[in-house]
Amino acid sequence: MTPTWRSRLGPQIAAYLALKKSLGRRFFSETYLFKQFDRFLAQRRAAAVTPAIFGEWVHTFDHVSPTVRRNRMRNIRNFCLYLRRRDRTCFVPDSSGFPAPHVTRRPHIFSVEEIARLLRVATMLPARSTSLLRGPVFRLAVVLLYTTGLRRGELVRLAMSDYDPVERTLLVRTSKFHKSRLVALSESTVGELEQYLRLRRRLPGAADTPLLVNNHHGCSGYSGESFGQAMRWLFRAADVRTSSGRFPHVHDLRHTFAVHALLRWYRDGADVQAKLPALATAMGHVSVASTAYYLALLGPVAEAASDRFERHWRRISGGRR
Repeated sequence: MTPTWRSRLGPQIAAYLALKKSLGRRFFSETYLFKQFDRFLAQRRAAAVTPAIFGEWVHTFDHVSPTVRRNRMRNIRNFCLYLRRRDRTCFVPDSSGFPAPHVTRRPHIFSVEEIARLLRVATMLPARSTSLLRGPVFRLAVVLLYTTGLRRGELVRLAMSDYDPVERTLLVRTSKFHKSRLVALSESTVGELEQYLRLRRRLPGAADTPLLVNNHHGCSGYSGESFGQAMRWLFRAADVRTSSGRFPHVHDLRHTFAVHALLRWYRDGADVQAKLPALATAMGHVSVASTAYYLALLGPVAEAASDRFERHWRRISGGRR
């Protein structure tokens, strides 16, 4: 539904959001934020974003975390920068006064043993009246997240018809940045998927019904939140913890897929730089830079690169230290 803008800046807000969405941004949460900002401007009959208006608006959410405050302030600052393109006199908030950015959480990279433990616990999950395929669903979920690098939302949106048994691929439809892609499956993943489908096809549902299902209301799929809660329970049951003693995030399985792929390439002596575009495509990244950004700094990859350099140096130096 198209928002109804109330303030005098409403047309400019609408144009700004339309521009961002045309560039591939979904802007769901941002649209909600700008609706609130628009109401704030309308209540004060403001014709422009001034330092006083911006400061007053910031004080309306003093109760939220610094990270949330910073993100909201940055969104309005970006809008002000957009306005300044047409009017050089437009006020633009100084970002140096924004709350400090939070330290990015280091992802947990699952070990092979931890993945095996998750699979064992998932396999033993008993069926429930609300989840007849509880064990098979979460065993397959772990397999797909670990071997394909799918995002949580991409996984829960998969339909039966998205699997191509001939090409051995999954079709990920209109994911982040409005991109669709085909994800190739390994032989072992195809085996797991075929085994699950033999059970899944006993339940009702057409080809376009969800691949991963529960029985809360007939045969239905998981929401991202309910699936995330179930996966967090699985991490607890398998006692998989991060180095700080906390339980990992579902998204950490995506990071693990990427890091383990890089490790395999380093150990096999492959040209990793040449393979990065393939990894970026498989993961649905916009560019190779997105892939390299968080992978290049991960410890296991750096250690593998160091070991590889040392072996190469020994070869060309005749073993000299």
